[in-house]
Amino acid sequence: MRTFLTGLALLLVSPALLASTIYKFVDSNGVVTYTDKKTEGAQVFVFRDAMVETFEKDVYVTTNKHPGGETLIVHNDLFAPVEVELSIHAAKNLIGVPDKPVRWILQPRQQMRLVTLAPKPGAGPPSYNYKLRHAVGDPRAQHVLKDYPLPWQGGPFRVTQGPGGGYSHTGPKGRYAIDIAMPEGTPIVAARPGVVVKTENNQSGRGTNPSGNFVRLLHDDGTMSVYLHLKHRSVVVHEGQRVSTGTMLGKSGNTGNSTGPHLHFVVQKNVGLDTISIPFTFTQAVGRLPNFAVGGEP
Repeated sequence: MRTFLTGLALLLVSPALLASTIYKFVDSNGVVTYTDKKTEGAQVFVFRDAMVETFEKDVYVTTNKHPGGETLIVHNDLFAPVEVELSIHAAKNLIGVPDKPVRWILQPRQQMRLVTLAPKPGAGPPSYNYKLRHAVGDPRAQHVLKDYPLPWQGGPFRVTQGPGGGYSHTGPKGRYAIDIAMPEGTPIVAARPGVVVKTENNQSGRGTNPSGNFVRLLHDDGTMSVYLHLKHRSVVVHEGQRVSTGTMLGKSGNTGNSTGPHLHFVVQKNVGLDTISIPFTFTQAVGRLPNFAVGGEP
């Protein structure tokens, strides 16, 4: 524990990651096959419920030291509301420690003073830790549209993994996601009007982010849509930009934790301080392929 005068210990809470491993290989007939059974010489893909971007650099705490003590300020640098929960732990010789975690909904690009702590007169050196939890989106959001236009141009294409898919659509963040196989460079468009919350455009290949290049949109009803695995430097919108249905966002690719060229599309909202996926349907029928995660042909 650090002292009150020299700084803080920051504990960021991340949900437990669910992982599964898929093996890609070419069988004796020359067919590319995916399986969940360990196969010697196969290309290995490890999938987790982290197929969405993280926001630790966008939602954070700073402290303002002043003669009366220290004030903890929570910042939201995103173009979307964020629910935050700030709690104080292991506090010693302090006044103003809240009895329970402080929750607040920060509006886009807002900062808020949530807690002020002061040294207890006549006591020893003050010290404490704090923990910040957050989830993108207003928990009061109501999903008013469940039928979405296709978020791409061209085709027809096929679904290669649907809701509850066996290898990467298993956790709460991606349970209702849909993967659509399509050639790299396919135009990806906004399925609904909204504001661009976050983008990534510079990742090549698998890179360091399992989402690859992506665009996240905030809809007018408070829900969000996310378009993942986009082509390197194909994203043509910027954070804070207002887009309409059909606005070009970028081009499909094969970046991040991707087994092949496809679009990973998911609709999400904040529930219980967790940004989770929610059900939706497309306005047009999209064909399906076998579940290649358990050995079907891709």
